Amino acid sequence: MGVETFLTSTASGMNGKRGARRARVLLAAKIETPGGRIDGRLRDISRKGALIECATVPPAGTEVTFVRGKTTVPARIAWAADGRVGLEFHYMIDENELLVHIGRAKEPPASPPRYEGRSAITLGMNAKERKLAKAWSVTVGLNLPERGD
Repeated sequence: MGVETFLTSTASGMNGKRGARRARVLLAAKIETPGGRIDGRLRDISRKGALIECATVPPAGTEVTFVRGKTTVPARIAWAADGRVGLEFHYMIDENELLVHIGRAKEPPASPPRYEGRSAITLGMNAKERKLAKAWSVTVGLNLPERGD
């Protein structure tokens, strides 16, 4: 899934205004609460907070720690409803640190070694190894080409 960035100006049903750019994502995340760790899905993130979908919803005002990979940020649950919680981070973060792997093109796999036919069978062999390979090939019915190298 890619990242969609959008700007929110107001939050219906919530106090205050938001002016931070939010990136819509779908990533695994955790919330550490006084009652234990809650697994969830990070739905969007900004420098100031995040939206987490989770089965267990702690009440608004709960002090928690947001955990995503190596990133841990102390936060407060600003609101909670319908299996979702809005987190307000205690300090601004660089949300790009969480998103660095999204949208990055994967490096193509290393190409397999090129097979150049029978002449390549003896590549990398010294003279003694080539002589043994030639003798073996005669016993199994192969005709290895002579190499000058």
